[in-house]
This record gives sequence, C-alpha cells and structure tokens, in this order.
Amino acid sequence: MHASGVSELERHSAPVRRGQVLAWASWDWGSAAFNAVMTTFVFTVYLTSKAFGGEDHASAVLGACLGAAGLGIALLAPVSGQRSDAGGRRKLWLGIHTGVVALLTGLCFFAYPRPEFLLYGASLIAAGHVFSELAGVNYNAMLEQIATPRTIGRISGLGWSAGYVGGIVALLLVLALFVQPAFRWFGASTEESLNIRLVAVFSMLWIVVFSLPVMFAVPEVPRRRSARLGVIASYGLLFRRIRAIWKTSPHTIYFLLASAIFRDGLAAVFTFGGVIAAGTFGFTLSHVIFFAVFGNVVAALGAIAGGFLDDLVGPKGVIMGSLIGLLVAGTSILVLGNSQYELGGFTWTGTTTFWVFGLFLCLFVGPAQSAARAYLARLAPDGEAGELFGLYATTGRAVSFLAPSLFSLCITIAAPFVAAGQAQRWGILGIMAVLLAGLLVLLPVRPPARVATAVVPEA
Repeated sequence: MHASGVSELERHSAPVRRGQVLAWASWDWGSAAFNAVMTTFVFTVYLTSKAFGGEDHASAVLGACLGAAGLGIALLAPVSGQRSDAGGRRKLWLGIHTGVVALLTGLCFFAYPRPEFLLYGASLIAAGHVFSELAGVNYNAMLEQIATPRTIGRISGLGWSAGYVGGIVALLLVLALFVQPAFRWFGASTEESLNIRLVAVFSMLWIVVFSLPVMFAVPEVPRRRSARLGVIASYGLLFRRIRAIWKTSPHTIYFLLASAIFRDGLAAVFTFGGVIAAGTFGFTLSHVIFFAVFGNVVAALGAIAGGFLDDLVGPKGVIMGSLIGLLVAGTSILVLGNSQYELGGFTWTGTTTFWVFGLFLCLFVGPAQSAARAYLARLAPDGEAGELFGLYATTGRAVSFLAPSLFSLCITIAAPFVAAGQAQRWGILGIMAVLLAGLLVLLPVRPPARVATAVVPEA
C-alpha cells in the first residue's frame, strides 16, 4: 500500500462510463445462478433429499463441506486479493475464478441421485463457494475503477440489485423449464433426476454468458513495481499491513469488525427466512418460492434506493438506518407471530404479518449490503482494493457462526416454554441480537469522509 495515503477511488475518479458500469453489474446478475439456484433454492435441496441417504445425514455432510470451504476462504481471500493487486491481474483472476465456478457448477450434472454421489456433489458446491468468494474479492475491488466518489453508492446498489433480479429471472426459468415444466421436452424428464441435474448445466451457461461483458469492458489495473513474493512471504506482508492499517487508520479495522457482525445477520435473514415461513407460518414450498421472488424484487429496489441515499448522506447513515429498519421488522414478526388479530373489522392473519414485515426485511437488506461495500471501497488505499476486500471476506467468515448458532440456541431455550411448533419463531431473536450487536459496534465508527486512508508499507 502506498505511503501517500491516497485512496484508490480518489486516484481513479475518471468520469463514469455507463457501458462499463452495466458490464460490471452483469457479473452480479450471472453469479446469481450459483448463489440463488445452486446454493439456496434448488441444487442443495436436491442434495439433501432422501435419495442421498436421508435429509439429516446429507445435511450434515453438506454442512461439513461448507464449513471447510469457509475456512479456505478465510485463509485464501486476503492474499489472493493482494497478489492480484500487485501483479496487475485483477480482471484476469476474476475471469479465472469465475470460470472455475462455472466448471464446478457444470460438473454437478454428474451428481446422480444415489448416496455414493453425495460427497461428490457437496464437495463441488463447497469448492464453488471458495472460488465464488475469491472472484467476488476482485469483483468488489473493481468498483473503484468504474465509480467516482460521487457515484460509488448508486453503482454499488446497481450491482446488488442486478444480483437480486438475476436470481429472480434464473429461478423463474428453472421453475418453468425443469422443476415444474411449462411444456414437455427431454429436459423435463425426472428419470435419474435428469431435470434437476440439467439445472447445473443451465446455471453454468448462465454464469459464463453474463460474466463475459466485464472481461471486455473494464480495463485491467496497471502492474505495480514491487518485489515478487512467494505465498508464505505474502502472508507475512499481509500481517505487516494489517498492523499498519491499525496504526494509521484504526477505523478501517473497526468497520471490518462491525460489518462482519451485521453482515452475518443480513445473511441469516435470507438463510432462515424460508425456513421460518414454512415452519412457523405454514407456507407451502410454492408459497415460499413465490415470496422469494417478491422478496428479491423488493430487495433490488431497496438496493437501488439505498445507493442513491448513500451518495447523498453517506454509507454509515444508510447502514444504520437499514439495521434499525431490520430490527423493527424482525421484532414485529417475533411479537405478532402466526396469531390472528381483529382490527376494526379487518382480520390480520399470520400470513399477513409475514408478507408485510418479511418484505420490509428484504427492503432493508439490500441497502445495508450495498452501502457496506461502498464504505470499504472509499477507504481502499491506492492499488490495494483487492487485499482490503479480501480482508472483508475473511472477517465475514470469521464470525459466520454467530447468527446460525444463536438462531438454534434461542429455539432450544424456548422449546420447553411454548406450545409444540411455536419455538422456531423465537429463533428470530437470535438473528435480531446479531443485527443489534453489529449496529452497536458500528456506532463509534467514523463515516469514511472522516477516516484517514491507511499508510502502510510496500512489499
């Protein structure tokens, strides 16, 4: 990192080119096939079905593989970003890592519905997570190349919204072509789960097609004059730079810690939202998917609106406002539950509660995610955005156990004191606790305009 203390965003504050922005956001649209289709709603549901040895066993194997993937991300992300920064290979490594994700996704086609293919499929999904995160490090670092200090919030919001909408379109196509086919064709065959395995091929093509524009439209970063380091030496340099950031820009470290906590809570909102909808509020699978589509639309709109607010009032205000909104909406779901209320002749049902306040949760998740990325991009020292976003990925993984653990703990504590089937609702309390903790840790963190850019040593 350069001794000048100039941020990378300030160094590259050329006018925004709309084509580059759209090409950059297209990558987020394409990555939704792995995040939404393969990981969240379709392929992991297939992997944890009875065909692979039973839900409990398959879920445990998948969980173990994803846990190992999280460790790999925490170890590799910062150094991966550092080396791509120094070598002037940010776009190159974005392309390589994205290509590996697409390949691993396509190989999931060979995960036949038999127990002996469980580890194979789970390992591919876990490895895909690792390379998806490594690609995301370079993708996030590119934000400073296509934005200016006055436009970075709305451009970050556009990227997040593209991811949400891309997920919606991909899911609807998967439903219409493979899961509940609208017409008869060979890909609709359920023999050997061909229709679900073809979802992997569809997702691979989706990732490739929508990831190509950024490779042609956004230029590569220039190579820096620095010593060539081996992998071990790169970790040594990483720790020296972390110490230097702490010394010259401690609020950068404070923000990394605060964002790690509240981002875990944001992830849990989507991770457990469908589970709560089905278990507590009695939604069928089709209703859950229907809500997911609407939820992603609302999240996309929230990300765009939050991006504009980011440029007007700053990212810290957007994040804090979003976290407060999430706490109010989540607490409303917890308190009202699946009960029925009479309001002046109008019957307010549990389904109404989840639709109204569940959509409010979705509305506030997008702005918080977008503003967090924009906040960090504003602080990236010149030529070092990749390494800083690598640390962003690592700190997030370091606390990723918080929300799931507290979700389970609150359910366990509530179970003896409530009626059967009512304990799951109290898991919301665990998620709200993580969001509140993130908000409290963020309070003393200065807005990026008042944070000095870190001055840290060269390689």
